[in-house]
Amino acid sequence: MGLFDFFKPSPEAAVAKHGARVANKRAQASDRWESIQALGAMRSPEAVKALLPRFTYYADPSITDGEEKDEAFRLICAVGDAAVPPVRAFASKAESLSWALKILERLATEDEVVEVLVGLLGKMDVEYQRDPQRKLQVLTALEERTDPRIAAVAARFIDDVHETARFHAVGTVLNQDDADAHREALAKALVSEESVRIKQRILEAFAARGWDVGAARDKVQKALPPGFALDAKGVPSKRA
Repeated sequence: MGLFDFFKPSPEAAVAKHGARVANKRAQASDRWESIQALGAMRSPEAVKALLPRFTYYADPSITDGEEKDEAFRLICAVGDAAVPPVRAFASKAESLSWALKILERLATEDEVVEVLVGLLGKMDVEYQRDPQRKLQVLTALEERTDPRIAAVAARFIDDVHETARFHAVGTVLNQDDADAHREALAKALVSEESVRIKQRILEAFAARGWDVGAARDKVQKALPPGFALDAKGVPSKRA
């Protein structure tokens, strides 16, 4: 060990120093950039954890904000598999999942991505939230995927307080191979649902698949939006 090695900060101290800069939206942009580069060069899970807070705030000007986030994304992805655990932990608490999901889609398997999304949704509530952004991001991401684990978790949100959450929950369930198992819940939604676009989405899916509305037929008949009818078997169709 040379004399100057005594003055070098430990890896833990270096992560703490640069992580504090990265997390500080009021730091000088040049200092933040230097710290982003320093953490990226470490290529460790600890450095990834320190880079992730850069995705939690906006810094003026927008071009600088975009460049810093893009660079943090690039450097985290360069770490590879070792970056996945801290990103998963970040996703469990972040107010917005956009960047965490983008990173996981790059580094993790599709099975792992679904596992994370299903786990997050399973901890969420159907009651009122002032800002349901996280819930909507998870439902939207699941709506684009097909997996046996999804429908059972998403079906609960067919009764969510937030209309957009209900819309994506319906779409998520209908996109799954086992959607038929939730036909009764979807039919009941046709009775209780006030949103016309959600009713239309359900009715169009039932019509396309030849599904009848079951025991809820009489109630569904009374709640049909304009342009739809039920045939003798209770299968919805669009009026000509």
